[in-house]
Amino acid sequence: MNPTRRRRLIWVIALVAAAAIAAVLVATALQRNIAYLYTPGEVLDGRAGAQVAGGQTRFRLGGMVAKGSFQRAEGSLESSFRVTDGDAEMAVRYTGILPDLFREDQAVVATGRMQGDTFVAEEILAKHDETYMPKEVADKMGKAHQKHDVQTPAGDTND
Repeated sequence: MNPTRRRRLIWVIALVAAAAIAAVLVATALQRNIAYLYTPGEVLDGRAGAQVAGGQTRFRLGGMVAKGSFQRAEGSLESSFRVTDGDAEMAVRYTGILPDLFREDQAVVATGRMQGDTFVAEEILAKHDETYMPKEVADKMGKAHQKHDVQTPAGDTND
């Protein structure tokens, strides 16, 4: 093999190796930053996957804050409440300042991990006005309402 061909071959191999390394780095970064949305019923039934139930995977938990479930520890930022989707309820623990619009019987999306039977939230998102509910939560809540034959108010739109 002459020196010119050898040099070209080395450059091609180096380019292919660099492209493969870049692809692996991008795929790893995307995998770490993905957070799927599940409802309490899906998590407790095991439909969310074993890695979610085992606390290894970060995911989003969506539903409504159950009435009468909110508690705050005195003198600290630690709070606990239950999230429901109509099928099941799940305990949530959060340490930090809650959004201004956070309240019972309102839609919430929490990002975090499972720790035993409790969801430990790293971030809490609350709806921003009286008629808004995140589309993914609204779709899953609608399925739960149909399953339990619950009537929703006529003005309840999520546009």
